[in-house]
Amino acid sequence: MRSEPASGAGSRRRRERSPEVGLPAFQSRQWAMARRALMTVLLFSLILGGSLLLWGYVFQGCGPAHCETPECRDLLSLYLASGNASVAPCTDFFSFACGNTNRTASSFQALAEENKRRLQRILEAPGSWRRASGAEKAFQFYNSCMDTGAIEAAGAGPLRQVIEELGGWPVSGNWTPLDFNRTLSLLMSRYGHFPFFRASLRPLPTTPHTPVIQIDQPEFDVPLKQKQEMNYAQILREYLTYLNRLGTLLGGDPNKVGEHASFSISINSQLYQFLRPPEQQEAQGKLFQVVTIDQLQEMASAIDWLSCLQATFAPMPLSPSHPVAVHDLEYLKNMSQLVEKQLSKHRDFLQSHMILGLVGTLSPALDSKFQEARRLLSRKLGELTGRPPTAMELFTAIKDALIARFQMLPWMDEETRAKAQDKVTQLQVKMGAPEWALKPDPARQEYNDGMSVCIYICLRVFELPPASSQIQLGPSFLQSFLSCVRSRRARIIQSFLQPFPNHRWQVLPWGVNAYYSIPDHVVVFPAGLLQPPFFHPGYPRAVNFGAAGSIMAHELLHIFYHLLFPGGCPACDTHALQGALACLERHYAAFPLPNGTFFNGSRTFQEDAADTGGLAIALQAYNKRLLWYRGETTLPDLNLSPRQLFFRSYAQVMCRDPSTQDPRDTHSPPILRIHGPLSNSPAFARHFHCPHGTPMNPSSRCQLW
Repeated sequence: MRSEPASGAGSRRRRERSPEVGLPAFQSRQWAMARRALMTVLLFSLILGGSLLLWGYVFQGCGPAHCETPECRDLLSLYLASGNASVAPCTDFFSFACGNTNRTASSFQALAEENKRRLQRILEAPGSWRRASGAEKAFQFYNSCMDTGAIEAAGAGPLRQVIEELGGWPVSGNWTPLDFNRTLSLLMSRYGHFPFFRASLRPLPTTPHTPVIQIDQPEFDVPLKQKQEMNYAQILREYLTYLNRLGTLLGGDPNKVGEHASFSISINSQLYQFLRPPEQQEAQGKLFQVVTIDQLQEMASAIDWLSCLQATFAPMPLSPSHPVAVHDLEYLKNMSQLVEKQLSKHRDFLQSHMILGLVGTLSPALDSKFQEARRLLSRKLGELTGRPPTAMELFTAIKDALIARFQMLPWMDEETRAKAQDKVTQLQVKMGAPEWALKPDPARQEYNDGMSVCIYICLRVFELPPASSQIQLGPSFLQSFLSCVRSRRARIIQSFLQPFPNHRWQVLPWGVNAYYSIPDHVVVFPAGLLQPPFFHPGYPRAVNFGAAGSIMAHELLHIFYHLLFPGGCPACDTHALQGALACLERHYAAFPLPNGTFFNGSRTFQEDAADTGGLAIALQAYNKRLLWYRGETTLPDLNLSPRQLFFRSYAQVMCRDPSTQDPRDTHSPPILRIHGPLSNSPAFARHFHCPHGTPMNPSSRCQLW
């Protein structure tokens, strides 16, 4: 038997040995396992801590790189010029992003104007590209449009010739009365003017989306129903002054002109009173009714519907049994009774009403005196009313985020969710320029038929400087303009009579408005939109997702707008859906608005829902993009993180002077289009460090999309 050493070494070794020595076997094993687990946790903690330190050094210490390209520098200048950094973003983000009070046009309008200037430079550059026969016609038409000397010299002469073709004008004394419906037929078919109603050929908004003639309310120069408005009487005076000016320019006796102008205002006012608000039509579930022309004739007998529609939509074959879609049948009945009453008592005044309306329609093709009268009216009314990556990759990310978003909606049932996902998956998307415009033969056909040529009239309307060459296509620019209008309408009718294999784009070359085509299930993002300041491949991803991405998501949500109407989603949780809609309306209504700015949640709820949901979807897509791709950049001198820049870019899209908004606009005022969605986003409050209870970090939020 071995003896223990006398020294204390043995006892020291006993004290230093492993703690499991001397324990039962099962306890020893448990201790070993615990020790290994502890070591694993410690090792993982070291790795995680090191990673966090590295991430903090790279991304927080150094931060994202600054984008120094010319495109980013231009964008930075825009942001610095339009914003007001002295305003607290958590209190008033609209002023923070759009505080420059000199901004009178929206970002969309500014982009469209720049597109027109680019088109002008192309048209005025001699020999810049090879001209085919059709394109040459476009250049000639543009040059005749810009030949202001010839247009001014002609004065009201070409317009008087048009009026004579319509039977003359009682005010001038040279009046050979035509049959009322003959005059109306000429106005509609030859001059594109619809004084009592509008008629167009469009697909039905519901299945099976077949093309049909649609009868809708006319377009009014001035809304003449809001008698409760403070400036209503002054608005009427300005409109009367405008009509008197038109009559005087046509050589009428001032006293007689005033009498006829007052009658025209009275007719418009009565017609406006007959209108049923769109929100009332939607609430009643009657956006349109399909009737035959014969049935329409019985209900609104003052109009010879078959002859007027045949003349307007020739060569489309029509018969009394042909169906038409009527958007407001009660309006047409009341309109017909008013016309019958005036025909029996004041036929000459009714003729004047139609002539004065026609002059307003043709004013873009008339001399500067008529155009100045129109501009002055618009300015006066504005003062009185006070409301006056690649793109496809970006879209794919937005579309995927929308599909993922469906899973988060508490009010949507599984069947509706599956159908919605299928609808997004099957959606066609058109971006950039139409295919036909990039192919010589179809493009030449478009020009030769005069459809695309007549759009260049808009260049003159916006007062661009005249070109040097003076080439006209007809005896007067007005006649050339009218031939373009007729040719374009014939082209549209023909496009419905001869089906095309692909969706036909309906966007002007400078157009910036994206849209969704219900019958084709196609969403269109024109080339005019997908450029600075909304999109550029060299921009920081935050800018592209915040601006163009939110626009894309907004348009996608319009595919499902019908789900939000009463009865639009029978299988959904109606209580939850209506609660979300009511929550969103309360959320928007809680924000104060500048004097003279109004909010009507029942009219704007579709756009409000698309704005709020579009921002959330774009942010979700951007966050996912950041997980998979490194190298995010930001703009120098703004002191904004990438996610802050995302929200800033969203707001930039909405920047405009609230007082310039058209009262018929179905969008909320710009301050609400910014504050509503951003304050509904918890991420905004988190990234801008907004204290709880500030306007941009409210106590409650809504989830609709």
